[in-house]
Amino acid sequence: MMKNETSRIRPKPRKNPLRWVIVILLILVYAWALAGVPFTGFKETAGQIMKAIIAGIFSPDWDFVYLPEGEDLLRGLLDTLAISVLGTVISAVLCIPFAFWSARNMSGHRSISGAGKMVLSFIRTFPEIIMALMFIKAVGPGSFAGVLALGLHSIGMLGKLYADEVENIDYGPSEALLATGANRMQQLWFAILPQVMPGFLNYTLYRFEINVRSATILGVIGAGGIGTPLIFALSTRNWPRVGIILLGIIVMITIIDLISGYIRKKLV
Repeated sequence: MMKNETSRIRPKPRKNPLRWVIVILLILVYAWALAGVPFTGFKETAGQIMKAIIAGIFSPDWDFVYLPEGEDLLRGLLDTLAISVLGTVISAVLCIPFAFWSARNMSGHRSISGAGKMVLSFIRTFPEIIMALMFIKAVGPGSFAGVLALGLHSIGMLGKLYADEVENIDYGPSEALLATGANRMQQLWFAILPQVMPGFLNYTLYRFEINVRSATILGVIGAGGIGTPLIFALSTRNWPRVGIILLGIIVMITIIDLISGYIRKKLV
């Protein structure tokens, strides 16, 4: 009887009017954004062009997979893979000092770690394409500009993740070494690095997956990789070649994701 009475007088949950205000504001923002998009209609040849694109992509140019006399799909994919590997390795090594600089538990004062976080945020501000355009002006078009762009941009991304990993370390091993008379370098080498290295490798593999995708885009602006023949094929409307290049990119990224995911599971 008491249970029935308490169930009857249980107060109903209040409706939150703020939720509806947020929904209405989001709808207004989307409506405002769509109203600013100019739409002049489809061209008369849009249907023919779409049919040509679809027909070309689904009948890829298999002869482009390997050409003994010049640039082909395999060389372009290998170039893209090399750019992403070098860019990831450069950033993974160079961002370690920035990570310890930005970690709050490794700095004597909050302002020191805050300065490191500001530097990493400044590096992350510039997208890979902007950096690639600047390096193309500095060193010329090619794979070297792509490596520098990926390496520098990834320092900002990996440095932030590395710093978070350093901030979550356990001080037990470090304090035990300190009690035995170990200096700061010995604590870093034997107590801190063994804890953070699995996380560092995990984040590096994750960043490598992103860099492979980014390297395919950098080739479109002349920074090497498979993007260069892709933009040439698009400009000449060679849709069968576009299809085989896209197929090669899909296969390469899928294989890399599977291998990287397997390794990351083993690390965790």
